[in-house]
Amino acid sequence: MVLGFLRSSTGPFLSSEIAVDLGTANTLIYVKGRGIVLNEPSVVALDAGTREILAVGLEAKKMLGRTPGGIIAVRPLKDGVIADFEVTEKMLRDFLERVLKNRFMPVRPKVLISVPSGITEVEKRAVRDSAESAGAKEVYLVAEPMAAAIGVGLPVETPTGNMVIDIGGGTTEIAVIALSGIVSDTSIRVGGDEFDEAILQFLRKTYNILIGEPTAELVKMTIGSAYPSDRGEEVMEVKGRDIVSGIPKTVKVGSAEVRESIQEPIAAVVDAVRMALERTPPELASDIVDRGIVMTGGGALLKGLDSLLRENTSLPINVDEEPLTCVVRGTGRILDDPEKYRGVLTLSRH
Repeated sequence: MVLGFLRSSTGPFLSSEIAVDLGTANTLIYVKGRGIVLNEPSVVALDAGTREILAVGLEAKKMLGRTPGGIIAVRPLKDGVIADFEVTEKMLRDFLERVLKNRFMPVRPKVLISVPSGITEVEKRAVRDSAESAGAKEVYLVAEPMAAAIGVGLPVETPTGNMVIDIGGGTTEIAVIALSGIVSDTSIRVGGDEFDEAILQFLRKTYNILIGEPTAELVKMTIGSAYPSDRGEEVMEVKGRDIVSGIPKTVKVGSAEVRESIQEPIAAVVDAVRMALERTPPELASDIVDRGIVMTGGGALLKGLDSLLRENTSLPINVDEEPLTCVVRGTGRILDDPEKYRGVLTLSRH
């Protein structure tokens, strides 16, 4: 099963064999020998009537909340899994065509895709079918926390315990890894999207102002935090539409308010980390005390989240320098050295 992925008639890996981090918020693609060649939002703009694709990726994201009646901008993945199969297939096809620089793709690529560790068999099948429909010759899957651990350079093949917290747009994956396998894992469908939604609802209830997803994300990135900062209170002007009058208005929002508004999803992440630690075998737990925990994914960029987890676990928390690309870097390393990482392809195609 895995051996077919490790061998090729013209060498171990061709340039048409690629790794994909198919995320709720962003899709990243790695091509062997070229590195990360695509990093685009997982957003598609469609004609409302014909369902014809009008834009994919960054161009489509610019349309979120701004489209006329005849155009809809959608995110086809939700909570780390495919919510709209047809649109996901079209999005993936567009991305594959871009990176292979060939509209007709005479060489169908072999594709390695990272998926949340907690998804069901039906959801795995949807990912495989979507990639095959988009033009992939063969599709293989690897668990996101495993790919993230490999991406940050952890020695996953050794008996030493390594713990990774991967916070994406739709899911938070927490895994303890040793001997090329996930010893214990906790997966919750809470991530950056829930932070954005909490901010959106807070502004609606507190200030009677309606904002869109892009504005909520901007607020999170600008003044959002999980832990009080030494810099003190930060204030940001937020523009939206008044619920009562319907007229555009601007309000000033403080960082403490935003921090309070996202307490519920943040608490869910903290509880999941505690649960994962409780499930960890004692011998591996001692390794984690020595080595600490590595945070990856876009959610790791939320200011103060590492400090909050450090306070709640009394363990060292390390944030990777480029948390957004950890997973795709890891899948890329599997392509680069398939023999070393053959044991991690536990979710390979049947």
